[in-house]
Amino acid sequence: MLTTLPIQDLRGYGSLEARFGPGPQLVWGPNAAGKTSLLEAIVLLAWGHSHRTTADSELIRWGAELARIEGTLHTGADAAHDRPSGGDQVVEVALVRSGSGSRRRIRVNGVPRRTAALPGVLRAVIFAPEEMLLVVGGPGLRRAALDRLATQAAPAYGSNLATYQRALQQRNALLRAIREEAAGREQLRYWDATIVQAGGAIVAERLRLLDALREPLARAHAEIAPDEGGGSGLGLRYLTNAPSRDGEPPADALARRLAETADKEVWNGATLVGPHRDDLAFELDGRELAGYASRGQQRTAILAFKLAELDVLTTLDGRPPLLLLDDVFSELDPDRRAHLVRRIADLPQAFVTTTTPDDLDPQLLARATGWQVVPAGEGAPARLAGPTAPEPSGAPPSDRGAAGRRASPVETR
Repeated sequence: MLTTLPIQDLRGYGSLEARFGPGPQLVWGPNAAGKTSLLEAIVLLAWGHSHRTTADSELIRWGAELARIEGTLHTGADAAHDRPSGGDQVVEVALVRSGSGSRRRIRVNGVPRRTAALPGVLRAVIFAPEEMLLVVGGPGLRRAALDRLATQAAPAYGSNLATYQRALQQRNALLRAIREEAAGREQLRYWDATIVQAGGAIVAERLRLLDALREPLARAHAEIAPDEGGGSGLGLRYLTNAPSRDGEPPADALARRLAETADKEVWNGATLVGPHRDDLAFELDGRELAGYASRGQQRTAILAFKLAELDVLTTLDGRPPLLLLDDVFSELDPDRRAHLVRRIADLPQAFVTTTTPDDLDPQLLARATGWQVVPAGEGAPARLAGPTAPEPSGAPPSDRGAAGRRASPVETR
């Protein structure tokens, strides 16, 4: 559970420090006010990078040289009672302008750490509007969703993914040089070995993860939409350009396919096979959803996938991940909203953004602590006002005040 969140010069925020309690945290305000940026700060603490951009320099507030986010995490059994457990940890991510880019610094309890160490400290599942295209959008969306989950579920996955991406860039540059007759094919051997080793490990972990997702995904889908599908239910199928033959390991299959496509890759100046070209298919009773699913069926499948993510990450050590819902309630019909509210109620803490509390289920409003994002004015940073007991417009005044809540007022400058 995230208990404190100091932010300095991130996006539209100047200086802010919020204190959060247990349960749903409702962050509301107009579009472009800074709601998503607040969730982005939490994502930075969990993953070490943004879910919205690959350029850290975009995160630093205009005119500032450094952005800093710090989170205090309750990780012990007494987190729900707001008592120190001895397991509290402080995570800090700092982004510093450097030339035309930026440098990233990560510390856990004051000790410098690599990005790969963060998933073991704070795990998070984010559900954002752009993921409403997860079923029918481009393969990159589905690969990114699976990679985010795998990085949190398997400690070595992030390292293998980074190694693979670096080797892929170098190999592609070398292929272009070979095409221009500025290098020889024998120079590919080194990068081929790295691609095969890291790429094989990536595919093997993806397949293991899809196996772990199978049951919770089908179960979540059956709970949300019991009338959809009557056979094998909702599933995910891995689509690879290096399929295994007769049970060969993924690394061997990738090595074989690299040899088979060698001439074509030199002609194109690019690596044509590997996990960077693989895809996932959502299937309902054996039929691929992308070809026929209505928008409602797509949203049901995506919601089931997110709930399955929660289950898979929780089974790792019994600690539910932090759920971040970025303005998605307006995309769901009342039945799907109600199901999501029931799942939120079982979590120690969740963050929900919306433009207006009117979009939210009354049961969620009754449980939530409200935070209003006040957008930046001319020359002034955005700020966070709260905590409050959120009410939909037109609702009668509530006798619930903020006095009994564990969250403390936000401090802004």
